[in-house]
Amino acid sequence: MPTEVEIYGDLTEIFHDVFMRDDIKLSPELTAKGVQGWDSFKQIEIIMACEEKWGIKFNTRELDALRCVGDLATMVEKKAG
Repeated sequence: MPTEVEIYGDLTEIFHDVFMRDDIKLSPELTAKGVQGWDSFKQIEIIMACEEKWGIKFNTRELDALRCVGDLATMVEKKAG
């Protein structure tokens, strides 16, 4: 089961890869409004990368509930654990 620190480390790598930028600093409160270029297409890339990384699948209800990076990290922790 990945720890919160490990999840945030892996999420940071995913975000850097998706946005092709190394200056994004993740925090639990970070939302799409806080990252230039974070649109619905980037959201899909983030989700797909998370599913591949941790071997998990999100359903539509879970995706609709995501409001910030903290929500995503919590969901990954529950599903990957």
